[in-house]
Amino acid sequence: MMTAPLMRIPTVALAALVVTVTHARAQAPAPEPPKIWTVAASAGYALTSGNSDTSSFNLGYDLAYDPHRRNIVKSDALVIRGKNEGELTTNRIGINVRDEYKLSARVFVFGQNQYLRDEFKSIDYLLAPTGGVGYKIFDTDATKLGVDASAGAVWEKNPGLDVDTSGALALGQKLTQRLTGTATLTQTFSGLWKTKAFDDALYTAGVSLAASMSTRTQLKVEVLDTFKNRPPSADIQKNDIAVLMAIVYKI
Repeated sequence: MMTAPLMRIPTVALAALVVTVTHARAQAPAPEPPKIWTVAASAGYALTSGNSDTSSFNLGYDLAYDPHRRNIVKSDALVIRGKNEGELTTNRIGINVRDEYKLSARVFVFGQNQYLRDEFKSIDYLLAPTGGVGYKIFDTDATKLGVDASAGAVWEKNPGLDVDTSGALALGQKLTQRLTGTATLTQTFSGLWKTKAFDDALYTAGVSLAASMSTRTQLKVEVLDTFKNRPPSADIQKNDIAVLMAIVYKI
């Protein structure tokens, strides 16, 4: 006759445990939805050497619109501007806009437009819209490596010369490597060739190291190398190197 009350004890304890776990789950915060916009703005001080040796300021942004579907829109820009004894000595503006469409987890097609104004190279403007295909060699949280190739057109205007128009071929490569939980190494390369004169090419390479200062800020040091194989004048050096230091704020 004493068996029934004893059997009810574990049953009641189990019911209480289920109610406790259910209540804890109800109280747990819901996971945040994935971000659609990723925006980072930077500002800092720069040292340049090559056609000019100056101190200057640099401003930039890097943004991405990712609705977590097949389509991703990216854009980045960098402005380097400086004066020496009151006169403008450094004036470089580079803007890139790209629209990517995923065909698979690793393969994508894209259209992009590159704009460059660089007094280091006596380029009033260089505009190069191209379209092509890319491949993600590595795509993990720690390592991201992608390459792409595209074709299109290029318009280049140099001081005192007519606009030079040509077909264009472009290659690109980008590596992002997370070194620690707070430090990231980024390496990029791009090449742009004019189809009517393949030796008239523009190469850009960069290496940067960014370290977190807080949840939203980073300190970034970057080396940017720009090489123009056929400058418009013999007085202009082919190679320019900029060392950039900036504070990055993630919005």
